[in-house]
Amino acid sequence: MGTARTHASPLRRKPAHAVEDAVAHIEGASRRGRGAVSNPAGRYEIVTREEFSDGWDLEKEVPSIATEVTIEKARRIITRNDSPDILFDRSINPYRGCEHGCSYCFARPSHAFYGLSSGLDFETKLFAKTNAPELLLKEISSRNYEPRTIALGTNTDPYQPIERRFRITRSILEILSRVNHPVGIVTKSALVTQDLDILRSLAERRLVKVALSITTLDPKLARRMEPRAASPAKRLAAMRMLANAGIPVTVLVAPVIPALNDHEIEAILDASQKAGAAEAGYVLLRLPHDLKDLMRDWLLQHFPDRVDRVLSILRESRGGRDYDSRWKARQTGEGPFAWILGRRFEQATKRLGLNERRLSLRTDLFRVPEPEPVQLALF
Repeated sequence: MGTARTHASPLRRKPAHAVEDAVAHIEGASRRGRGAVSNPAGRYEIVTREEFSDGWDLEKEVPSIATEVTIEKARRIITRNDSPDILFDRSINPYRGCEHGCSYCFARPSHAFYGLSSGLDFETKLFAKTNAPELLLKEISSRNYEPRTIALGTNTDPYQPIERRFRITRSILEILSRVNHPVGIVTKSALVTQDLDILRSLAERRLVKVALSITTLDPKLARRMEPRAASPAKRLAAMRMLANAGIPVTVLVAPVIPALNDHEIEAILDASQKAGAAEAGYVLLRLPHDLKDLMRDWLLQHFPDRVDRVLSILRESRGGRDYDSRWKARQTGEGPFAWILGRRFEQATKRLGLNERRLSLRTDLFRVPEPEPVQLALF
C-alpha cells in the first residue's frame, strides 16, 4: 500500500480533489460495496495521514474494508431537540455510523466527534448501544416524564444490517409497546418487516408510523448512492407489506439531488401511493460541514459531467452557500429551483391523495413502566 506521510496542522483543510487523489486511488480496490470514495481526517483532528507510493509497492489483491462494531455503553438514550422545523422533540438512535453507506447522508459529519472520518469510517466503524433498552426504561420511568412521539432512527438507520445481530431496535419497540408509548420510525431498510408483529400491535392502538426513504427507482443509481441499503423494489415491497398489515406508512423522497434524481419525484410518489403510503415528504440535499467535500468526491467518481451543475443549483438554493442551516430553509432551500421543486411535490401529492390527513399518534394510553419484581431474601 506504500508509505504514509504524517501532517500536523491545527486548522488544515485539504481540497476535495486532493483527498480523492491521495486516498481513493490507493484504496479503490478495497472500497467495494462502500459509498464514500475517500476517508479524510475528522474535522477536529490536528494530525492527518496520507498514503503515497514510495516505489516499493508489490502487486497484490487488496481486501475489502471490513465492518467493525464497538459496543457503546451510552449515558442517556433519549435525545431532545427544540427545532421548529421537525415534527418531534425527542429521538433514539440505537447505533452510531451506518453500514448502508449512503453517499449523501447528513449524519456523516457526526463521526468527527469520536475522532473518526465522516468518509469510509462512518460506514465501517460502527457503534452499538447495547444498554439502550435499560436506559429507555429508566428515562421513561422518571416522575417528570411526559410522553410524546419518540422518533427512532433520525441520525442513522435503526434497521441497518447489524440490527440482525444486535436487535436493539426490536428491544426498544418491545418496551414502547409494553407501556403504550408512541413511536415514529424512519428507515430505508426492508428489515423493518421482521418486526411486523410488534408494529401491527402498536398500529392497532394508534401508536406507530413508519416512514420509508426512497431516493430513486433506478436500481443502478441506488446501488451507487446507497450501496448496502435495500433496493428500491424491496423498499416498495416492505411498504406494501406494512400497509397491508394496517401500519401507517409515509414515503420520504429524501434527499432530492438536483440533476441526479429530482426528475423522479412524481414517479416515486406514484409508486409509493400504489404500495400503500398515505403521507409523503421530501428534503433537498443538505451538505453540512465536510459532507460537501465527500459529495464532491463521490460525484467526481460516478458523475464527473454533473459535478458543477449539481453544486451550482444547490448553492443557488442555499443563498450562494454550500449549506444553509437556518430552520425551515435547511430542509427545502430557497430560490427558483427550490420553489419549482415544492410546487411539483404539492401537485403530485394532491393528485395522488397523499397528505390529505396527517395521522396523530396517541399519548393518552401511556403508563409508567412497573418496576422489576425483586426476589425477597430468604431467612
